[in-house]
Amino acid sequence: LVQLVESGGGSVQAGGSLRLSCSASAYAIKTYCMGWFRQAPGKEREGVAVVNTVGSENYADSVKGRFTISRDYDQNTLNLEMYSLKSEDTAMYYCAAGLDYGGLCRRNKDEYVYWGHGTQVTVSS
Repeated sequence: LVQLVESGGGSVQAGGSLRLSCSASAYAIKTYCMGWFRQAPGKEREGVAVVNTVGSENYADSVKGRFTISRDYDQNTLNLEMYSLKSEDTAMYYCAAGLDYGGLCRRNKDEYVYWGHGTQVTVSS
């Protein structure tokens, strides 16, 4: 069982920044595909950014150049740095872990087995 605990959400004005963190076990951080997903009210959960075990990142077009995903092997955390936030970034953000099949980590939520409870990000315009 992999437990994931998100932190760092909050309210910010458009153009601002936030840093999300996901606490996980050392095994999960080193072994699994890990990613950040988000779900706005009335919308499907979408993949924001994922990273494989060798650091290859995959971002949604809507966040490219504004968000950065990273693993911290010392702190056993998955982080998401978010800059130039827009109102459309408002959502519940979830950390997730899934099996890494040869380094291919995609932003498909169905490929992720373990989920955190989420942290709310609200961006006001």
